[in-house]
Amino acid sequence: MPNGHYFDPSPAIPSRPRTVSLVLPDLTVELVTDGGVFSADAIDRGTKLLLLEGPAPPPGGALLDLGCGYGAIAVTLARRSPNAAVWAVDVNERARALAQINAQTTAAGNVTVCSPDDVPSDLRFRAIYSNPPVRVGKAALQELLAGWLSRLEPGGHAYLVVHKNLGSDSLAAWLGRSGWTVGRIGSRMGYRLLDVT
Repeated sequence: MPNGHYFDPSPAIPSRPRTVSLVLPDLTVELVTDGGVFSADAIDRGTKLLLLEGPAPPPGGALLDLGCGYGAIAVTLARRSPNAAVWAVDVNERARALAQINAQTTAAGNVTVCSPDDVPSDLRFRAIYSNPPVRVGKAALQELLAGWLSRLEPGGHAYLVVHKNLGSDSLAAWLGRSGWTVGRIGSRMGYRLLDVT
């Protein structure tokens, strides 16, 4: 991405607000996006696959949208599980501001948007949903996932969508070597949908 990356805390790319439509069988919402955030021009195909084919969120407990961007996953989790506490986490301050707006305008009142450092250290998650930021690089991605996966509740699941050409299979192998059980829920359009426990 010219002038910065979506994983920069303060994007240097100029602001250019617009809206995108998230259309799912059970939910249709308009979301505000902007330059300097992930997939600003349209809902990412991997994210859409995760929301279409990933398991339904648990009805309660704490759920995490890791690398929330402008909040497509968080909003969907919150609307599908109104009694859950959905945490939308991103390092990108512009993305967090958008996620906050989108949670408010889509009646997803059970979403808490914050930076990674602001999540209570003792909080454990019943489920994690993520289209993880693979472009941060392998070492940074592994460190990120190792830290957050360790915060799953006993019996909790993490659902990750990663494109095959961006290292989904090597990521799955690394997770397995690191002691996690990794299953593949589906594979479509070049994406792998992984279930990590």
